[in-house]
Amino acid sequence: MAAKLEPDRPPESPGPADLSSRPVRDEARKAAVWLGMALAIVGVVVLAQPILLIIAGFVFSVVLDGGARLLGRFLPIGRGWRLGIVVIAGFGFIGWVLWFAGTTFAAQFEALRIVLNVQIDRVMLWARDMGLVTANSRATLGPQLMGSVGRLTTAVGTALGALASGLMIIVIGVFIAMEPHLYDRGVAWMLPVENRARFYMISERVAFTLRRLLFGRIIGMLFEGVFTFVMLAIGGVPMAALLGLITGLLAFIPNIGAIISGTLMVLVGFSAGTGTGLWAIFVYFFVQNVDGYLVVPFIARKTVDLAPALVLAAQLVFSALFGILGLLLADPLLAMLKVTLQEVSKVPAEPAAPKKRR
Repeated sequence: MAAKLEPDRPPESPGPADLSSRPVRDEARKAAVWLGMALAIVGVVVLAQPILLIIAGFVFSVVLDGGARLLGRFLPIGRGWRLGIVVIAGFGFIGWVLWFAGTTFAAQFEALRIVLNVQIDRVMLWARDMGLVTANSRATLGPQLMGSVGRLTTAVGTALGALASGLMIIVIGVFIAMEPHLYDRGVAWMLPVENRARFYMISERVAFTLRRLLFGRIIGMLFEGVFTFVMLAIGGVPMAALLGLITGLLAFIPNIGAIISGTLMVLVGFSAGTGTGLWAIFVYFFVQNVDGYLVVPFIARKTVDLAPALVLAAQLVFSALFGILGLLLADPLLAMLKVTLQEVSKVPAEPAAPKKRR
């Protein structure tokens, strides 16, 4: 009896677990890329606050590094000593503001709170008489304003969280400023060898731009604070020193900081009379115009020229996503992103082909 012949079977094709096939490897590679992007997005959302704290520490280290470099032009001593002088001087200034100036401004802060409440009540009463707001709009004004700026994140939403976040930023900044090249080499180690030289170049360019940008911010803060104090004191506006200090501190946040300080300035000015309020309005527009048309353009030419509308849009987006910390870091992050994209878009020159010998 003849053996039973088996029916013809179709040729076997590789299954999804067979990585020896090139098409399967290509599809697995594509799936891994999409999965990695999804995990990266989830990681950024979940770890947004720690990432922002690390970035803030890096920005603070740039300030310390810039101060040490500037001090090196006058003091021929080691970098560690210069960095120590900058840290001690910075914390000494902060301590002076908190202890000495704070005792002087303590009563003015309470007076400022009372004046603002009275002035806001007057504005709300006028708006209610004009039919612009309802009777209970005063109670919901604060939450509405905070919601429009952006939600506060958990780590900086309370005084304890703000203190812990500030301490972490300072520690990270000091450690990075002590040995910046150590962390550069650590990041470059994860890149291919052929891309490390370009990474070092981009890193140096970003750090250089941030040093100039933050130095310009500090100059602008000093200018606005001192000039506002002098002009308000000349016009007899109450709490001129306190308003000058607040204006100088808020000058670190372009656009939004000027609006907040100007509102405070005008409300306090009108609390002392119509003439004083008009003088406060004049001081606000005068200071902002001088800063906007003289100081800021000069600083922009020396650093990175950021469009005002782009900066404002970045502030709104980052404040909505990450809260007050995102608002503070919007300008440095935008500058870092712009410089990085500019450097990445540059095509490295190809080496010239060797000439043939005749």
